[in-house]
Amino acid sequence: MIDYENLKKANEKFFDEYKKSFDATLNSGWFILGNAVKNFEEEFARFNTNKYCVGVANGLDALILCLRALQFERGSEVIVPSNTYIATILSILQNDLKPILVEPDIRTYNIDPKKIEEAITPKTKAIMVVHLYGKSCDMDPIVAIAKKYNLALIEDCAQSHGATYKGKMTGTFGFGAFSFYPTKNLGCLGDGGAVNTDDEEFAKKIRMLRNYGSEKKYYNDVVGYNSRLDEVQAGFLSVKLRHLKEITDHKRNLASLYHNGLKNDFIKPEVHPDFYDVFHIYNVRHPKRDALKEYLLKNDIKTEIHYPVPPHKQNAMKGVLDGNDFPISSEIHSTTLSLPISFCHSESDVQRVIDVMNRF
Repeated sequence: MIDYENLKKANEKFFDEYKKSFDATLNSGWFILGNAVKNFEEEFARFNTNKYCVGVANGLDALILCLRALQFERGSEVIVPSNTYIATILSILQNDLKPILVEPDIRTYNIDPKKIEEAITPKTKAIMVVHLYGKSCDMDPIVAIAKKYNLALIEDCAQSHGATYKGKMTGTFGFGAFSFYPTKNLGCLGDGGAVNTDDEEFAKKIRMLRNYGSEKKYYNDVVGYNSRLDEVQAGFLSVKLRHLKEITDHKRNLASLYHNGLKNDFIKPEVHPDFYDVFHIYNVRHPKRDALKEYLLKNDIKTEIHYPVPPHKQNAMKGVLDGNDFPISSEIHSTTLSLPISFCHSESDVQRVIDVMNRF
């Protein structure tokens, strides 16, 4: 459950700028695909070192539209990690494609490049990676596999705004799909998303698909969707983007406190110099996760589980992913716990969490 009080606190610093942005949009009278969206698209493309950014309604739509623009034959296969949030898999199903789940690396929680190649068949058309918790996937071998088999590469960057791999931004290795859900490091005050790319023709397709398949008003060239980033939310995102480094630095500092302060009884995230992690989530793993969560709550410390049920065990996936066993994914989902690491949390807040946890 979202902690709405903390979500409010995490945004309070930006309230005055939000109000100015809202007033500007209100007074403009232009509420759909206006200057606020155009400005944010340019800003976020530049931030992410992409040539193009197309704002859409949410992160799921960003993934759906990426696959739709690629126009794969119905029943084609898309490789995806087995421990992602279900939205990643839903985007594949919504395009009448088949998700092929591949286990993660237990150390990073991201898809294991060593297991990808064995999952490729003649029907495989794409690899959809997820940069989970704010850590980039191990992209060099993944990019090499995609090139070897001529596969499209789609990056679910919902949790990785500003994360890098060997100095290169997530979302720049393939087609980048972003979510701006309020809890994200770069979150708006509602739903929002974007597709980033260096491919001009691909960006043009996304722009048409998000707007009823239309490039010119009332003239529809393809079957499209209504999936447009709102002007109001785009304005808020432009405000937040100016503070994203500050948000990231703050969260990285809190993560370092956890990393250095928590006992080794807790399995902590792997830190490696090749990866610049932005810590959308700071998770630990523990065999007595549920007891730990209850213990922390009794000490007035709220935590979250990302995620309690792996995709292949969700009711919605009955008849879709039946008969598959993913023990690594199941192990992660049964032991992971996300600790407080919001922009509103202070060093003293985190130190208290550490002290309480070390007594568990």
